[in-house]
Amino acid sequence: MARILIAGCGDVGTTLGQMLHTTGHQVWGLKRDPAGLLPSGIHTIVADLTNPKTLTTLPPDLDFVVYSAAAAGFSEAHYQAAYVTGVSYLLEALRQTGQQPKRLLFTSSTSVYAQHQGERVDENSPAEAEGFNGRCIRQGEQRMWTSGWPAVAVRFGGIYGPGRTRLIDSVRDGTATCPEGPPVYTNRIHRDDCARVLEHLLQQSEPEKLYIAVDDDPAPLNEILDWLASQLRVPKPRRVMQPPSKPGAETRRDPAMRMRASKRCCNTRLRATGFQFRYPSYQNGYAALLEGSRQKANPAPDA
Repeated sequence: MARILIAGCGDVGTTLGQMLHTTGHQVWGLKRDPAGLLPSGIHTIVADLTNPKTLTTLPPDLDFVVYSAAAAGFSEAHYQAAYVTGVSYLLEALRQTGQQPKRLLFTSSTSVYAQHQGERVDENSPAEAEGFNGRCIRQGEQRMWTSGWPAVAVRFGGIYGPGRTRLIDSVRDGTATCPEGPPVYTNRIHRDDCARVLEHLLQQSEPEKLYIAVDDDPAPLNEILDWLASQLRVPKPRRVMQPPSKPGAETRRDPAMRMRASKRCCNTRLRATGFQFRYPSYQNGYAALLEGSRQKANPAPDA
């Protein structure tokens, strides 16, 4: 039984913590918001990763630390706090308390890549995104890798799943649009597979220091939106011309960001470890979400 700290225990971290508890590990989840305790089986630590005074009571003798904090907003200050300041303070707290973890895991993002013309991307591709989000996340990776402890960064694609249904909702309410022109490739992974990837890498004896975690299907955005429309039985999203990409665009809501994000990420290294996806394509994952929504809307009658 391992002793595991999940720092930044949000949606993915909580799902991971429940998996680890079920398999017999002792799990602590660190979160900033004292409202709402974590599920049974995860010991709650209320602390702020950007305030070192709150990090003095970490559990002793940790075997593994998973850093899964997310930025509280889409601004440079928020990303600096989550991926640079928070990492630095947690690493220092581990040193101050004499911890000797066997491995650190860092939840990173494919946003560190600047490729945006449909290129294929793997772990050997240059990660030179100019936006503040990619820069800050890369700094967090480097601080983990130079911490003195074995560290693995996992670059996740766009995460979807329960409670993450923005794309479905936009197709359903008719606000989604499809970009005209060359395919805009997107990379996704279901929330449950995110947690399963982290659990899987904790079990590896000699993992690589970097993995891309996306499903098997880097699909064009138009294809996904049209497929969702057919499943929801609503009109296909309208086609619109996209403005030319703008280097340094700093908002997700800028349509140009979609163009800059067009790349095809490869999960071959992760697959080579023996990992098997529960949802290997967007069709598998979104179909499960849609079925879950139907069951909630039409519950079975009591027997």
